Amino acid sequence: MSNASSGRVVVVGSFNVDHVWSLAALPRPGETLAGTYHTGPGGKGFNQATAAARAGAQTSFVCALGEDAGGQLARALAAGDGIDLRDLRSDAPTGTAGIYVDADGRNSIVIGPGANAELSPAFVAGQSAALDAAQVVLAQLETPVESAAAAFARAREAGGLTLLNPAPADAIASDALWALSDAITPNETEFCAQLRRRTGIELDPDTLAAQADAQLHAHCRRLLAHGSVVITLGKSGCFVSHADGALRGDAQAYYRVAAAAVRAVDTTGAGDAFNGALAASLARDGGLGFAEHVAYANRYAGLSTERAGAAVAMPRDAELKVRFG
Repeated sequence: MSNASSGRVVVVGSFNVDHVWSLAALPRPGETLAGTYHTGPGGKGFNQATAAARAGAQTSFVCALGEDAGGQLARALAAGDGIDLRDLRSDAPTGTAGIYVDADGRNSIVIGPGANAELSPAFVAGQSAALDAAQVVLAQLETPVESAAAAFARAREAGGLTLLNPAPADAIASDALWALSDAITPNETEFCAQLRRRTGIELDPDTLAAQADAQLHAHCRRLLAHGSVVITLGKSGCFVSHADGALRGDAQAYYRVAAAAVRAVDTTGAGDAFNGALAASLARDGGLGFAEHVAYANRYAGLSTERAGAAVAMPRDAELKVRFG
């Protein structure tokens, strides 16, 4: 494994062309509304890779792209941010997403996977040079889970940290991928969906943040007994839970981190901002306690919500210092 000071992150995941409509309220079934339209780059993988790169990590992005305008856009944007793009070239169209954003910054999203579904374990395993050099390998569930597992298995062999963002909530992570994950970063909806799927326990995402810390920690341990769990709770900040004997430099097995005080205009991509920034911070400053990395990612995600868009809204590290001191 390379020197930790190099701060290398590999993100394995999706790229989408986002089609976004901003309107007063989210549409209800059967309802037609007028809104303001714009388009731009997105996809959980690309958003997270952009965040990691802008947060200061040397970043590789492993993905699948079509031979179309969307693929050309991804390649140009990756080059502009200094991202080492490793793309499988697919005959399928580049992935797309339809996004509605209301006046409070809340969103509803529909994904068309396209080329993202073609990202193969063999192609991912072929990126061994990047995976072996990374301090952190980050993946989500918008591409085949077998491909994420291939990346995590290689990263584990090289001594890297594996970070799984189990999103979107309706996606299913395999037992193999779960076992290979050193830490997971669900939001409240994703946490409750995974807990129900893996343990049968039913919790309400809307009231999850109000649960007592000890009770929430117990649920986290049921979900991922061997690793760390970071639940992102929006305005309620984050809840962190570690396995016994693996506190990652923290003094406590579980605790909360408050959200940054921001003026949100668009929460699209905020979770991706958090994940990319967390990966970058862990890769750059391995000697810090885990709580400091989470606090940094919280500030980064908060700042991303003060501007519209997903990948384009990701701030640079220097902007955080100006905004939060």
